[in-house]
Amino acid sequence: MKNARHTKILELITQHDVETQEDLANLLAKSGLKVTQATVCRDIKELRLIKAANEHGVYKYVQAGSGADVTASKQQKTILTQTVTSVDYAQNIVIIKTASGMAQAAAAVIDSMKLEEIMGSVAGDDTLLCIVKTEDAAKGLTLKIRSLL
Repeated sequence: MKNARHTKILELITQHDVETQEDLANLLAKSGLKVTQATVCRDIKELRLIKAANEHGVYKYVQAGSGADVTASKQQKTILTQTVTSVDYAQNIVIIKTASGMAQAAAAVIDSMKLEEIMGSVAGDDTLLCIVKTEDAAKGLTLKIRSLL
């Protein structure tokens, strides 16, 4: 059931501009899949869905890409340029400041890039911390992220 629901969710977000969890739950219900808001929330996290602006500037759910290097898709660059306000590092931690409420979106994009130097990351409301092994790695990661902006 879960796999079928996930497949349907991915299909729906490509066919419709799904702006909210409620919109997604309603579309699923119309497709014959009754789900709770909590289930939709879990599915969004499991599918690594993020919100990105469409051509009209309206934010909708999309699936985060899965690039293997620092190159980012146009959509990922757009998310980063619209959300990130600054990037710096302190010892082995890269600190990424974002617009209020957008750290999770920036984290999803950066995590999807699977940068090997990142050991882990933590996102709050407007701050994302990326932990790396060394200060040199933090400096390099800072430069990579700045190059995407």
